[in-house]
Amino acid sequence: MDVLFYILVSTFLVSLIAFVGILVLFLKEELLNKILLILVAFSAGALIGGAFLHLIPEAVAKVEANQIFNLFLYLIFGFCIFFILENFIRWHHHHAKEHPEIMPFSYLILVSDGIHNFIDGESIIFLLPFAAGNFIYIASSDLLPEIKHKESLKKSLIHFFVFLLGIILMLLIKLV
Repeated sequence: MDVLFYILVSTFLVSLIAFVGILVLFLKEELLNKILLILVAFSAGALIGGAFLHLIPEAVAKVEANQIFNLFLYLIFGFCIFFILENFIRWHHHHAKEHPEIMPFSYLILVSDGIHNFIDGESIIFLLPFAAGNFIYIASSDLLPEIKHKESLKKSLIHFFVFLLGIILMLLIKLV
């Protein structure tokens, strides 16, 4: 009974933490614009850290040595699927002068997170590297390019430090 209680409490807390993002709805637009790229940098670090420190090692640990090559094929497949979704199905919405370009990474993050949540605890082993490929694609093609366009060295260093904090958070979660 104790184990079930801890599982339920942990699941509730992790689900509650996922709702932290709703707080941005209550921020003033001016403040949100100031911290947006910092949040993007942190997200990129967390996605990269999650892929390389959690999903891939877990998948490698669960497969036999002769299946590791296939595992990395699924990682590349996950990366390519999101490339296709973003570029060929045109999740970009262009409204020229009326609205700035709406980036598709919010949709991609939701889909990728949904895949990750679906496979959490599953034994279909090759879904872990598939989700890792999704995370790596989102971080490398959508999030990191957003933080590369800075006006100053100071902002670049802040974004890099926050990116590292995202990776460090994933490392701490792994070690705890």
